[in-house]
Amino acid sequence: MNAVTLTTPIALIGAPTDVGAGARGASMGPEALRVAGLQPALESHGLSVIDRGNLSGPPNPWQPPQGGYRHLDEVVAWNRAVHDAIHAELAQGHLPILLGGDHCLAMGSISAVARHCRAVGKKLRVLWLDAHADFNTSTLTPSGNLHGMPVACLCGFGPDELVYLGGEGPALRPDQVRQIGIRSVDPGEKRFVHEQGLEVYDMRYIDEMGMRHTMEQALAGLDADTHLHVSFDVDFLDPEIAPGVGTTVPGGPTYREAQLCMEMIADTGRLGSLDIVELNPALDVRNRTALLAVDLVESLFGKSTLMREHQVRRR
Repeated sequence: MNAVTLTTPIALIGAPTDVGAGARGASMGPEALRVAGLQPALESHGLSVIDRGNLSGPPNPWQPPQGGYRHLDEVVAWNRAVHDAIHAELAQGHLPILLGGDHCLAMGSISAVARHCRAVGKKLRVLWLDAHADFNTSTLTPSGNLHGMPVACLCGFGPDELVYLGGEGPALRPDQVRQIGIRSVDPGEKRFVHEQGLEVYDMRYIDEMGMRHTMEQALAGLDADTHLHVSFDVDFLDPEIAPGVGTTVPGGPTYREAQLCMEMIADTGRLGSLDIVELNPALDVRNRTALLAVDLVESLFGKSTLMREHQVRRR
């Protein structure tokens, strides 16, 4: 049985903050996604969608890092709010979509998903679609920006306030994460990723093996007892098609590669929760990136370009 059915209510939860980022503007991401028609787009596929509006939290104080972390108190406050909201939706049998905001918010959403999976006895798989590994620590990065640290914190390498958001911690083991589209990793961060054994499908791998093979590998082993969480950083996409992000990195997936990625995730029927983060309308062109994000999210929920009844797959 698929995780997503026409009767599974989808809950949109906005988290309008850029408190973990190095550039301002991601706080406007939730409204840009709404303006781009996310709710009616999903409803057009027969899905039931509830918009819970925006969470509230402290403003961005725009201060330098202290003790290796920038805006730690504010990041903790926002992630607690996200955790509680996501966990509440999962407890009701809903599929939550977090509208970010910067990628530090995934600490709250994934901590909530991990807590839910522990409670119901499900396995958890996280697909991290991003240009960056986000596996920095306070000793590896001089910026202290926490949007570069969420995967590390979720795996236990960070301040206790973030590692134990879900009551138990860490939320993740490295072997539960598959990173796709990576192409910008700091040298120290790269060593740390290798030490921890993260499974990374970087752009070199995608260039050599193709997106189809990449996704087959990343999705291998999913079964009916697996909750699939997708954390979609919009800078995953090539900036030629998605300019509205604060940390553009050339050489990302093309439109067709991204569509195939999303369609293959949809084919599993295991999607249980989603983050859409780092959309920065201040850097966009006529909301072009938000419209593309909505298009790709439609594909995550079943919109397909497949015309043939029986697709021929090469061995």
